[in-house]
Amino acid sequence: MLATHEIRIARLRRLEALLPRGRAPDACPDGARLLASLRGVYTGPTPESSLRKLQRDLEALVKAGRIEAVNPGGKPLRYRLVAQEQDEDRAIWEYNLLLMRALVAEALPQHRLDRLWQRLLTNAEGPRLNEERLRIVPDTLRLQPVALYAGVLEAVIQALAQPCALQVGYRNAEGDQSAACLHPQALVQRGPIPYLFALKNDEEEPVRLYALHRMTGATALPQTPARAAAGFDLDQAIANGQVDFGQGEQIDLELRVRGYMATVLTDCPLAAGQHLENELPGSDFDIRVSAQVPDTGQLLRWLLGAGNNVEVVAPPDLRRVVAVQAAKMAALYADAEDQ
Repeated sequence: MLATHEIRIARLRRLEALLPRGRAPDACPDGARLLASLRGVYTGPTPESSLRKLQRDLEALVKAGRIEAVNPGGKPLRYRLVAQEQDEDRAIWEYNLLLMRALVAEALPQHRLDRLWQRLLTNAEGPRLNEERLRIVPDTLRLQPVALYAGVLEAVIQALAQPCALQVGYRNAEGDQSAACLHPQALVQRGPIPYLFALKNDEEEPVRLYALHRMTGATALPQTPARAAAGFDLDQAIANGQVDFGQGEQIDLELRVRGYMATVLTDCPLAAGQHLENELPGSDFDIRVSAQVPDTGQLLRWLLGAGNNVEVVAPPDLRRVVAVQAAKMAALYADAEDQ
């Protein structure tokens, strides 16, 4: 996780801050002395394991060119910061490479490239790519963002950052106006619309979604701490399909796939544990895909967008829904055959 990366970088900085520059070898600290100063940072089941953890960090800083062992081959090794020489830029770059490798090592096993790109665009320390070097391009039509009432976004961000309660005026999709005291939990951008996860008034549950563009006014209440929803987890809420307004019930999806969609699903699985098998000779499709996914509106839109390159085999209820929607779409264009 990126949080683990941040903890390690903070630990490396604290370790580096204890090392002198330009001191004689006898005046430079060894691992045991550094461990005594950082006893609360390097913890382990035994003193030996704590020391090994510190020594691994020292080796990483040596490799990055940030520090040096002043008595190579000696026991115990003693360390100091590298002298400021003309190759300081190279040492800084080596250090940045160390941070970059840590970021990549954490992102790849979890398939969380989205977080890696975000970190590379916003890094204040370590490797950074600006928008001239890195751009995230959506693979669907991008709608224009919604318009927000004045002051709403600032109040929402303040309430999340403090965190504190938020008094809002809200107009629902039917045009009905109401007022509520919200307790913000998290903010998410879905397509062109930002939504706030929040508890309402004195409710302990559920955590509801509020579209920011429907807030006609918002005021942060710094004197009223926001109540945390028991067990709320943003990643889990997204995985369960709550952002897509569905319950996110897991279904066993089975598809027949052909054309470019066969390549897409081979390279980019629908979910972990996806299973592929070739269709029988003579079939109109190339492969059969099986995966367990949340049953959401997003899934239905994706299936409809795939057109005749995807056929839903199971579950039967979803197959019927897709068939009905496809028939309605075909009816809209029935007169095109006569033109």
